[in-house]
Amino acid sequence: MKRKLIIGMTLALMAAPAAAADFPSRPIQVIVPYSAGGSTDLSLRVVADTFKRLYDGKQFVVRNQPGGGGAIGTSATVHARPDGYTLGAGAQGPIAILPHLGGTDYTLDDVEFVGLFGRSIQVMVACKGAPFDDFESFFEYAKTKAPQIGNSGAGGANHVSAQAFADEAHIKIENVPYNGSSDARTACVGGHIDAMVASPAEALAQSKAGNMKPIFVMEPKRIDLFPDTPTAVEKGINFTWSSWKGIIAPKGIPEADLAFLREAVKKIATDDEFVKKMTDMGEFVTYEDAATFKARAEKDSKSAERVLKDIGMYGMNK
Repeated sequence: MKRKLIIGMTLALMAAPAAAADFPSRPIQVIVPYSAGGSTDLSLRVVADTFKRLYDGKQFVVRNQPGGGGAIGTSATVHARPDGYTLGAGAQGPIAILPHLGGTDYTLDDVEFVGLFGRSIQVMVACKGAPFDDFESFFEYAKTKAPQIGNSGAGGANHVSAQAFADEAHIKIENVPYNGSSDARTACVGGHIDAMVASPAEALAQSKAGNMKPIFVMEPKRIDLFPDTPTAVEKGINFTWSSWKGIIAPKGIPEADLAFLREAVKKIATDDEFVKKMTDMGEFVTYEDAATFKARAEKDSKSAERVLKDIGMYGMNK
Protein backbone atom coordinates (compact mmCIF):
# COMPACT_ATOMS: atom_id res chain seq x y z
CA MET A 1 0.00 0.00 0.00
CA LYS A 2 2.81 2.37 0.98
CA ARG A 3 4.68 1.51 -2.23
CA LYS A 4 1.57 2.30 -4.32
CA LEU A 5 1.17 5.63 -2.55
CA ILE A 6 4.78 6.59 -3.25
CA ILE A 7 4.45 5.60 -6.90
CA GLY A 8 1.22 7.59 -7.20
CA MET A 9 2.78 10.69 -5.67
CA THR A 10 5.82 10.37 -7.93
CA LEU A 11 3.64 10.11 -11.03
CA ALA A 12 1.59 13.14 -9.94
CA LEU A 13 4.71 15.23 -9.42
CA MET A 14 6.02 14.19 -12.82
CA ALA A 15 2.71 15.04 -14.49
CA ALA A 16 2.32 18.52 -12.97
CA PRO A 17 5.12 20.32 -14.80
CA ALA A 18 4.34 18.41 -17.98
CA ALA A 19 0.78 19.74 -17.94
CA ALA A 20 2.03 23.31 -17.54
CA ALA A 21 4.56 22.82 -20.33
CA ASP A 22 1.82 21.54 -22.63
CA PHE A 23 -0.26 24.72 -22.27
CA PRO A 24 -1.91 25.60 -24.53
CA SER A 25 -2.93 22.20 -25.82
CA ARG A 26 -5.80 23.61 -27.89
CA PRO A 27 -6.65 26.96 -29.54
CA ILE A 28 -7.10 29.97 -27.24
CA GLN A 29 -10.18 32.09 -27.88
CA VAL A 30 -9.67 35.86 -27.82
CA ILE A 31 -12.87 37.88 -27.54
CA VAL A 32 -12.89 41.21 -29.37
CA PRO A 33 -15.71 43.35 -27.92
CA TYR A 34 -16.27 45.18 -31.23
CA SER A 35 -17.43 44.31 -34.73
CA ALA A 36 -15.07 42.85 -37.32
CA GLY A 37 -13.09 45.31 -39.40
CA GLY A 38 -12.38 47.93 -36.74
CA SER A 39 -8.90 48.83 -35.54
CA THR A 40 -9.09 46.64 -32.43
CA ASP A 41 -10.28 43.66 -34.47
CA LEU A 42 -7.62 44.13 -37.15
CA SER A 43 -4.89 44.52 -34.54
CA LEU A 44 -5.93 41.33 -32.75
CA ARG A 45 -5.79 39.41 -36.00
CA VAL A 46 -2.18 40.52 -36.43
CA VAL A 47 -1.55 39.40 -32.84
CA ALA A 48 -3.13 36.01 -33.65
CA ASP A 49 -1.04 35.55 -36.81
CA THR A 50 2.14 36.46 -34.94
CA PHE A 51 1.35 34.08 -32.07
CA LYS A 52 0.88 31.23 -34.52
CA ARG A 53 4.19 32.04 -36.23
CA LEU A 54 6.18 32.41 -33.02
CA TYR A 55 4.69 29.41 -31.22
CA ASP A 56 4.90 26.67 -33.83
CA GLY A 57 1.29 26.68 -34.96
CA LYS A 58 -0.42 27.21 -31.59
CA GLN A 59 -3.49 29.35 -32.16
CA PHE A 60 -5.32 32.44 -30.97
CA VAL A 61 -8.82 32.35 -32.46
CA VAL A 62 -10.50 35.76 -32.64
CA ARG A 63 -14.20 35.90 -31.78
CA ASN A 64 -16.12 39.15 -32.22
CA GLN A 65 -18.74 39.83 -29.55
CA PRO A 66 -19.84 43.46 -30.02
CA GLY A 67 -22.45 45.46 -28.15
CA GLY A 68 -22.81 47.92 -25.32
CA GLY A 69 -19.83 49.97 -26.43
CA GLY A 70 -17.57 46.98 -25.78
CA ALA A 71 -19.14 46.03 -22.44
CA ILE A 72 -20.72 42.77 -23.64
CA GLY A 73 -17.52 41.21 -24.96
CA THR A 74 -15.48 42.48 -22.02
CA SER A 75 -18.02 40.99 -19.60
CA ALA A 76 -17.78 37.65 -21.43
CA THR A 77 -14.02 37.74 -20.94
CA VAL A 78 -13.90 38.58 -17.24
CA HIS A 79 -16.64 36.06 -16.43
CA ALA A 80 -15.16 33.24 -18.54
CA ARG A 81 -13.81 30.01 -17.06
CA PRO A 82 -10.31 30.86 -15.75
CA ASP A 83 -8.50 28.06 -17.53
CA GLY A 84 -6.39 30.25 -19.81
CA TYR A 85 -8.36 29.35 -22.93
CA THR A 86 -10.53 32.48 -23.03
CA LEU A 87 -8.84 35.88 -23.25
CA GLY A 88 -10.07 39.26 -24.39
CA ALA A 89 -8.98 42.39 -26.18
CA GLY A 90 -8.56 44.92 -23.40
CA ALA A 91 -9.68 48.35 -24.61
CA GLN A 92 -9.81 51.66 -22.77
CA GLY A 93 -13.52 52.42 -23.17
CA PRO A 94 -15.00 49.18 -21.77
CA ILE A 95 -12.43 48.89 -18.97
CA ALA A 96 -11.66 52.44 -17.81
CA ILE A 97 -14.77 54.41 -18.78
CA LEU A 98 -17.97 52.35 -19.11
CA PRO A 99 -18.02 51.03 -15.51
CA HIS A 100 -18.34 54.66 -14.32
CA LEU A 101 -21.38 55.18 -16.53
CA GLY A 102 -23.05 52.22 -14.86
CA GLY A 103 -24.79 49.24 -16.39
CA THR A 104 -21.73 46.96 -16.58
CA ASP A 105 -21.60 43.77 -14.52
CA TYR A 106 -17.86 44.16 -13.92
CA THR A 107 -15.35 46.76 -12.75
CA LEU A 108 -11.67 47.29 -13.42
CA ASP A 109 -10.90 45.17 -10.33
CA ASP A 110 -12.41 42.11 -12.05
CA VAL A 111 -9.85 42.27 -14.87
CA GLU A 112 -6.66 40.19 -15.02
CA PHE A 113 -4.16 42.22 -17.03
CA VAL A 114 -1.92 40.16 -19.31
CA GLY A 115 -0.06 42.78 -21.33
CA LEU A 116 -0.40 45.89 -23.48
CA PHE A 117 0.74 45.80 -27.11
CA GLY A 118 -0.54 49.00 -28.71
CA ARG A 119 -1.77 52.53 -28.23
CA SER A 120 -3.77 54.88 -30.40
CA ILE A 121 -2.22 58.33 -30.19
CA GLN A 122 -4.63 61.26 -30.18
CA VAL A 123 -4.25 64.66 -31.82
CA MET A 124 -6.42 67.73 -31.26
CA VAL A 125 -7.11 69.29 -34.66
CA ALA A 126 -8.69 72.54 -35.81
CA CYS A 127 -11.50 71.94 -38.28
CA LYS A 128 -12.04 73.67 -41.58
CA GLY A 129 -12.85 77.35 -41.07
CA ALA A 130 -12.05 77.28 -37.34
CA PRO A 131 -11.21 80.62 -35.68
CA PHE A 132 -7.78 79.25 -34.70
CA ASP A 133 -5.06 77.23 -36.41
CA ASP A 134 -2.39 76.51 -33.78
CA PHE A 135 -2.06 75.91 -30.06
CA GLU A 136 -1.61 79.56 -29.10
CA SER A 137 -4.63 80.86 -31.01
CA PHE A 138 -6.74 77.91 -29.84
CA PHE A 139 -5.84 78.60 -26.23
CA GLU A 140 -6.48 82.33 -26.54
CA TYR A 141 -9.87 81.67 -28.16
CA ALA A 142 -10.81 79.20 -25.41
CA LYS A 143 -10.10 81.79 -22.69
CA THR A 144 -13.18 83.78 -23.66
CA LYS A 145 -15.30 81.39 -25.73
CA ALA A 146 -16.06 77.67 -25.61
CA PRO A 147 -14.88 76.01 -28.83
CA GLN A 148 -17.17 73.30 -30.17
CA ILE A 149 -15.24 70.02 -30.07
CA GLY A 150 -16.74 66.99 -31.78
CA ASN A 151 -16.46 63.46 -30.42
CA SER A 152 -17.48 59.94 -31.38
CA GLY A 153 -20.18 59.66 -28.72
CA ALA A 154 -21.16 61.00 -25.30
CA GLY A 155 -19.09 59.39 -22.58
CA GLY A 156 -16.64 57.86 -25.07
CA ALA A 157 -12.86 58.07 -25.01
CA ASN A 158 -12.66 61.15 -27.25
CA HIS A 159 -15.27 62.97 -25.20
CA VAL A 160 -13.45 62.16 -21.96
CA SER A 161 -10.01 63.09 -23.31
CA ALA A 162 -11.18 66.48 -24.63
CA GLN A 163 -12.91 67.33 -21.37
CA ALA A 164 -9.99 66.08 -19.27
CA PHE A 165 -7.67 68.37 -21.24
CA ALA A 166 -10.04 71.31 -20.76
CA ASP A 167 -10.13 70.67 -17.02
CA GLU A 168 -6.34 70.49 -16.80
CA ALA A 169 -5.96 73.65 -18.93
CA HIS A 170 -8.71 75.51 -17.01
CA ILE A 171 -10.66 76.37 -20.15
CA LYS A 172 -14.26 75.82 -21.23
CA ILE A 173 -15.25 73.71 -24.22
CA GLU A 174 -18.56 72.62 -25.73
CA ASN A 175 -18.57 68.90 -26.44
CA VAL A 176 -20.58 67.91 -29.52
CA PRO A 177 -21.33 64.14 -29.68
CA TYR A 178 -21.79 62.23 -32.95
CA ASN A 179 -22.65 58.64 -33.78
CA GLY A 180 -19.07 57.51 -34.29
CA SER A 181 -15.76 59.04 -35.30
CA SER A 182 -16.58 59.06 -39.01
CA ASP A 183 -19.61 61.34 -38.40
CA ALA A 184 -17.49 63.65 -36.26
CA ARG A 185 -14.84 63.74 -38.98
CA THR A 186 -17.45 64.63 -41.61
CA ALA A 187 -18.68 67.51 -39.45
CA CYS A 188 -15.11 68.69 -38.93
CA VAL A 189 -14.25 68.60 -42.62
CA GLY A 190 -17.52 70.41 -43.35
CA GLY A 191 -16.69 73.19 -40.91
CA HIS A 192 -19.67 72.48 -38.64
CA ILE A 193 -17.52 72.26 -35.48
CA ASP A 194 -14.34 74.02 -34.38
CA ALA A 195 -12.16 71.07 -33.43
CA MET A 196 -12.05 67.34 -32.72
CA VAL A 197 -9.77 64.67 -31.32
CA ALA A 198 -8.44 62.60 -34.23
CA SER A 199 -6.04 59.74 -34.83
CA PRO A 200 -2.69 60.63 -36.43
CA ALA A 201 -3.76 58.85 -39.63
CA GLU A 202 -6.98 60.90 -39.84
CA ALA A 203 -5.14 64.11 -39.01
CA LEU A 204 -2.41 63.50 -41.59
CA ALA A 205 -4.76 62.70 -44.47
CA GLN A 206 -7.13 65.58 -43.76
CA SER A 207 -4.37 68.12 -43.04
CA LYS A 208 -2.83 67.31 -46.42
CA ALA A 209 -6.24 67.96 -47.97
CA GLY A 210 -6.48 71.28 -46.13
CA ASN A 211 -9.45 70.21 -44.03
CA MET A 212 -7.77 69.94 -40.62
CA LYS A 213 -4.83 71.53 -38.84
CA PRO A 214 -3.08 69.70 -35.97
CA ILE A 215 -3.03 71.85 -32.82
CA PHE A 216 -1.33 69.60 -30.28
CA VAL A 217 -0.48 65.96 -29.64
CA MET A 218 -1.67 64.27 -26.44
CA GLU A 219 1.73 62.66 -25.82
CA PRO A 220 4.67 63.46 -23.51
CA LYS A 221 6.88 64.15 -26.56
CA ARG A 222 6.34 65.15 -30.19
CA ILE A 223 5.75 62.36 -32.68
CA ASP A 224 7.58 61.73 -35.95
CA LEU A 225 4.41 62.05 -38.00
CA PHE A 226 3.93 65.66 -36.83
CA PRO A 227 7.38 66.94 -35.84
CA ASP A 228 6.21 70.58 -35.95
CA THR A 229 3.13 70.00 -33.77
CA PRO A 230 3.69 70.64 -30.05
CA THR A 231 2.48 68.64 -27.08
CA ALA A 232 0.32 70.11 -24.33
CA VAL A 233 3.11 69.23 -21.90
CA GLU A 234 5.66 71.48 -23.60
CA LYS A 235 3.08 74.28 -23.49
CA GLY A 236 2.92 73.99 -19.72
CA ILE A 237 -0.21 71.82 -19.42
CA ASN A 238 0.50 68.51 -17.72
CA PHE A 239 -1.82 66.41 -19.88
CA THR A 240 -1.35 63.22 -21.90
CA TRP A 241 -3.92 60.75 -23.18
CA SER A 242 -4.08 57.82 -25.56
CA SER A 243 -6.46 54.95 -26.08
CA TRP A 244 -4.95 51.50 -25.89
CA LYS A 245 -5.14 47.85 -26.83
CA GLY A 246 -3.97 44.90 -24.79
CA ILE A 247 -4.80 41.38 -23.69
CA ILE A 248 -6.93 40.74 -20.60
CA ALA A 249 -8.27 37.61 -18.95
CA PRO A 250 -10.55 36.41 -16.16
CA LYS A 251 -8.97 36.20 -12.72
CA GLY A 252 -7.96 32.79 -11.40
CA ILE A 253 -5.88 31.39 -14.28
CA PRO A 254 -3.17 28.99 -13.04
CA GLU A 255 0.03 30.94 -12.40
CA ALA A 256 2.19 28.93 -14.80
CA ASP A 257 -0.29 29.39 -17.64
CA LEU A 258 -0.72 33.10 -16.88
CA ALA A 259 3.06 33.50 -16.93
CA PHE A 260 3.15 31.85 -20.37
CA LEU A 261 0.46 34.21 -21.69
CA ARG A 262 2.24 37.28 -20.34
CA GLU A 263 5.51 36.21 -21.89
CA ALA A 264 3.69 35.54 -25.18
CA VAL A 265 2.34 39.11 -25.30
CA LYS A 266 5.84 40.46 -24.65
CA LYS A 267 7.31 38.25 -27.38
CA ILE A 268 4.62 39.30 -29.87
CA ALA A 269 4.78 43.03 -29.10
CA THR A 270 8.57 43.13 -29.48
CA ASP A 271 8.67 41.05 -32.67
CA ASP A 272 10.05 43.08 -35.58
CA GLU A 273 7.58 41.72 -38.13
CA PHE A 274 4.65 42.43 -35.81
CA VAL A 275 5.86 45.97 -35.18
CA LYS A 276 6.18 46.62 -38.92
CA LYS A 277 2.71 45.29 -39.73
CA MET A 278 1.10 47.30 -36.95
CA THR A 279 3.02 50.45 -37.88
CA ASP A 280 1.97 50.08 -41.51
CA MET A 281 -1.65 49.97 -40.25
CA GLY A 282 -1.13 53.27 -38.44
CA GLU A 283 -0.93 51.71 -34.97
CA PHE A 284 1.61 52.77 -32.35
CA VAL A 285 3.17 49.62 -30.87
CA THR A 286 3.90 49.89 -27.16
CA TYR A 287 4.67 46.94 -24.90
CA GLU A 288 3.76 47.16 -21.22
CA ASP A 289 3.84 44.30 -18.73
CA ALA A 290 0.81 43.42 -16.64
CA ALA A 291 1.62 45.74 -13.73
CA THR A 292 2.34 48.76 -15.96
CA PHE A 293 -0.75 48.05 -18.08
CA LYS A 294 -2.90 47.88 -14.94
CA ALA A 295 -1.44 51.16 -13.64
CA ARG A 296 -2.25 52.87 -16.95
CA ALA A 297 -5.84 51.58 -16.83
CA GLU A 298 -6.23 52.72 -13.23
CA LYS A 299 -4.93 56.20 -14.06
CA ASP A 300 -7.32 56.55 -17.02
CA SER A 301 -10.18 55.20 -14.90
CA LYS A 302 -9.62 57.91 -12.27
CA SER A 303 -9.52 60.60 -14.97
CA ALA A 304 -12.71 59.26 -16.54
CA GLU A 305 -14.48 59.11 -13.18
CA ARG A 306 -13.61 62.74 -12.44
CA VAL A 307 -14.71 63.96 -15.88
CA LEU A 308 -17.96 62.01 -15.90
CA LYS A 309 -18.85 63.37 -12.48
CA ASP A 310 -18.06 66.92 -13.63
CA ILE A 311 -20.32 66.66 -16.67
CA GLY A 312 -23.13 64.85 -14.85
CA MET A 313 -22.81 61.49 -16.62
CA TYR A 314 -21.43 59.41 -13.76
CA GLY A 315 -23.71 56.43 -13.07
CA MET A 316 -26.23 57.59 -15.66
CA ASN A 317 -26.94 54.03 -16.85
CA LYS A 318 -27.57 52.53 -13.42
